Formats: sequence, C-alpha cells, structure tokens
Amino acid sequence: MTVSSPKFVRVLYFSSIIGCVQANSVFGSPLQYRCVCLPSMGFEGKSMKLQVKKEKTCQRKTICAHAFTDLTYVAPVVFVYLLKECYFNGNLKATKKFRALQQQVHNVLCNSPQPGPATFVAYCLYILPLLGPHCEGFSHLIVSALHRFLKTAASTGDSLEAKILAARLFVDIVEGSIGHDERIAVKILEVFDVKLTDIEKVVSRLKVQNDCRFDSAKTYVEKHIYGLIESQSYMTAVNLLEHFSIRQSGQSFLVKMMEKKQFRAAEKWAAFMGKPMLSILVQEYADRNMLKNAYVIIKRNNLQQEFPDVHHKYKESALKQLAEKACWDVAEAKANGDRQLVEFLVYLAMEAGYSEKVDELCNRYALEGFLNAKELEASFLHRHFLNLNDLVVEDIIWVDEVDGLRKATCHIEGSKVVGLDCEWKPNYVKGRKPNKVSIMQIASDKMVFIFDLIKLYEDVPDVLDNCLTRILQSPRILKLGYNFQCDVKQLAQSYGDLECFKCYNMLLDIQNMFKEPRGGLSGLAEKILGAGLNKTRRNSNWEERPLTPNQLEYAALDAAVLIQIFCHVRDQSHPADVSEGHDKIEWKSHIVSYMDNPKKSRKESKIRKELEVEDNGP
Repeated sequence: MTVSSPKFVRVLYFSSIIGCVQANSVFGSPLQYRCVCLPSMGFEGKSMKLQVKKEKTCQRKTICAHAFTDLTYVAPVVFVYLLKECYFNGNLKATKKFRALQQQVHNVLCNSPQPGPATFVAYCLYILPLLGPHCEGFSHLIVSALHRFLKTAASTGDSLEAKILAARLFVDIVEGSIGHDERIAVKILEVFDVKLTDIEKVVSRLKVQNDCRFDSAKTYVEKHIYGLIESQSYMTAVNLLEHFSIRQSGQSFLVKMMEKKQFRAAEKWAAFMGKPMLSILVQEYADRNMLKNAYVIIKRNNLQQEFPDVHHKYKESALKQLAEKACWDVAEAKANGDRQLVEFLVYLAMEAGYSEKVDELCNRYALEGFLNAKELEASFLHRHFLNLNDLVVEDIIWVDEVDGLRKATCHIEGSKVVGLDCEWKPNYVKGRKPNKVSIMQIASDKMVFIFDLIKLYEDVPDVLDNCLTRILQSPRILKLGYNFQCDVKQLAQSYGDLECFKCYNMLLDIQNMFKEPRGGLSGLAEKILGAGLNKTRRNSNWEERPLTPNQLEYAALDAAVLIQIFCHVRDQSHPADVSEGHDKIEWKSHIVSYMDNPKKSRKESKIRKELEVEDNGP
C-alpha cells in the first residue's frame, strides 16, 4: 500500500479517529489534546468541552488550547477535525472566521507538518469530503492558504510527492471516487502546479492495474473537458484548457459560449487564444449590440485601430445614456474634449430641449452652426411636457431673505395641502459626501415658494428653523412628496443643527400610493395627467446663483405637480361599486409622521378623523 493511495488515506482517517477516542497513549489521560485556538475568534481564555460516552455515562473532557507550534505528530484527519471545531465554535461572522482561519492555516504550515506542508494539505483534501456540505468551503480555505504559503516559501521539500498526490486526487475527482467540486479540482491543479506529465505518471500506474481504463493523459483530460462542455460547465472547461495549454480551433467553441451567455468564459478563452480570437469576440459583441463589453475588450487589448467604429459608437452610446439620466457634466467629462463627441452631446441637449447646455457647450468649445436658444425652444415645442400654465401656477417666488421667509410661511400655513421637493448639486466623485441641499420648493394650489436654504441658513438660521418647523411639523397641513423621506434624511445631514428636519408630520408620499411607479415622477405625471416632466435640468448646478428661468420652472413643477396628481387621485376615489370612505382610507393609510412628542401624534389622529368626513379638497 503506497503513501499516495486513497486506501492509505482511509486507513489513516479511521486509525486517527480511533486514536482520538482512545487518546490515552497519544495525548495523555484523561482525554486531552490540543486544538487551533484563535484569540480573534472568541476562544480567549476558554476551553471547548468534548463529550465522550463511556459505559453508558457521559463524561466531559477538555480540549485544551494549542497554537499548533508543532505539527509533527498531528495527523491530517485530526487537523481537519480541529479546524472544523474552531470554525463552528467561533463566535464571529462567517467571513471574518474564514479569513482568520485562513491566516492561521497559513501560519501552521510553517510548523513542520509531516511529510511536508504541500503533501499534508493534499492528504487533508482527501479527507475533507467527509465533512459533507462544508467540504467546498474548507477545501477552498486550506488550498488558498497553501497558495499563499508557497508564494513565500523558498522550497517545501515535498513538491514532487505532493504533485503526484494532487494529480491522483484530480483523477479520483474526475472518476467520482472523491466528492470535490469542479472548481476545487481546478484550484488543486493550479496551486500544486500539476502538469500533463504528472497526470501521465498517475495514468501509467493505473494502467498497470487496469489496462482498459485509461488512455494517455492528454486524451484523458481532453475527454473530461469535452464532458464539461457538453454539460455547459464552460468556465471550468476553459480553465482546464488554459492550465494544460490545450488549444482547439476555438471559434465554434467561442460562438457556443456567446450563445449561452457565458461571456466571462468566452473572454477568458479569447484572451488565452490571442489577438485573432479577441477580434472575433469583439465582432460578436458588436453584432449583439453589447457595445460596453466590446469597448472593454478593445481598450484592454489595444484594438482601437482594428475597431474604430465600434469604439466611437460605444462612446456615443455612453453619452446618450448619461444624457437620458440628465448627467450632463459627467457626459461632458466623458467626451474628454473630443470635438466629434462634444458635437454629439450638443445634439443630445438640443433633442432634450436643454437650451442652456447647448449655448454653454457651443461657447466653451467654439462650436458654430447650431441653433441658438430661442430657435431651439421653438423647435422643441412639438414635444409636449407639463408647464406651469398647465398646472395653473400663478407665480414662483424666490425666498432668500427674512421678510420673504415670514410671508411665505404665513401663506403656506393657510393651505390645507402643499407639495414638497428639494434640489442639490450632484456629486459624481465616488465615496465623497453628497453636496448640501441647495433649495427647497413648497407649492400651494396657486403659488410655489423656492427657499434658498444655503443663504437663509447663513443669514437667519434660527428664523429658518422656526418657519420650517411650523410647516413640516404642522398637523393641519397635508404635505405631499415623492420619495420625500429620503430628501428629509438629506436635509438633516446638510443642516444637522436645525431641529426642523428631525421631525415631520402628516407626510403623504405619492410614490407609495402606486404599486408600480415606473419612470419616476415624470412617468407618474404622464400616467395620471397625460404629460410628463422635462427632467433634463435635474442634475444641473443648483448652487449657481441666480438660477436660470428654466431651472426655476423645473423646480417649481416638481412641487406643484404633486398637488395635481393628489387632486386627481382623490377626485377619482369614489367608484360606484365601492362604499364611500373605503378609498379615502386607502390613500390616508399612506400618511406617515415621525414625531418625538406623543401628544402631537394624538392630535394628528384627531386631524385624520376630521379628514375622513371632509369631502372638499384644497
């Protein structure tokens, strides 16, 4: 019986288990032996208890803490068992426990495991399938730990024996006698650096035992790879082809992976095969209109000259997507001064009716031959969006000083229903905090007040706090918003020392009244009122002063349209086959409050009861 045979490993396993149960001769009496103890895993100063049945009684025996300072007399099966015990008895989250154990395994491989660290891990991999559903996780743990260890170790001294054992393990996995996942099999080949010559040695030995079972190593591996392809395990097949440097014709295989949407496998295969296959891959992506994927391959492999049209087409597509999201500044940055792309961006702004952006780009890049702002607005009239006249808004009032603030507050307090919204300058730098909320719009039935929060906060913070508290926390005013609870959080972060944004009362989020709100507020307005909102200025610079007339109109519309949508829903909430009051309760059930004072909450309940019997709207 050879050291590398599975039978040897099984004998090793059972003898080790017996050794654990009858541990007097090895570990001393009573049953005591040492296990991995990780201070960071919650075993500080503690010992684990092991229960061993003896003559119908249950005796508690101690597993003492041990840092594996010496693995000379620790069998692989004991190591695996103790590793499992440490994982399941640790009190940290799974990811942290995994990383801690991975580091510990990496450390203990330096402590003289016999007959060597790589061979020791190979024996462990033979044993790990006994852990059942936990096999894959622990296999990945110890293989990755060995991989880290081999990067720093000058020589393990057991590499040849470990390679042959790993090659035999791979064959046993392929044959189904060892139950490891395919991904672990590939990992074993990579970490142990198993080549076809190592597989050939194993195959040659097995041929002696059974001549009809195996062909050459290459034929054997190729047959396994074909089986993986048939079962659509494309990534595993590609990994094996790359590892063993087996090159096929490639194109039909590539197309098959593309048809099955196995794009990562296709990309890895094309990169392995070289530039001609990468060119085929780019064309396949282009034919499927997957321009981003094509662009990534082009850029990564310096294929711009081979595919100039695809490269430029993707750039334009990316600009169009950003323009549709109203991310004009990001789109301009993506254009990177390319005149052709900047002109395309101007056309997108013209198509959206964003006259300010058209003039801005034309002036900045000295572009000529485009419509001016007035001509653009005239050409844009055929695209109908809601405007202030449609919503019967009489005036927009800019509020940036104390007298105007007080007058606006008095007017709003006389309203039963108001619409709320706010705007801030977008921040496109990942990881950076959002910019401070710039303006807050509050619409009554005929007027929209736009509060310059930045200036009012600098000049009269106490008055601003008092006025907005009276509005936002009033139980007499029904406040309409669209996802406004998120806006309230942003307001609280922007102006943390103001009390007005820490509580709110009688807030009805229009978004929550509809099960499938698609297209945001604009889509909802189109569904309810027959026309949407022009959102091209959504991500403009809201800290600029003065705001443009189009920015003011955009801001006012976002608040005023909420009242129109609410009135429409309320007026349509009395179908003939539904008893009166049922649908009223339906929309009123969406009213939310966040109040610190319970007395105010009781007052709010009283107001809601009054609303139940009130039929007249604002």
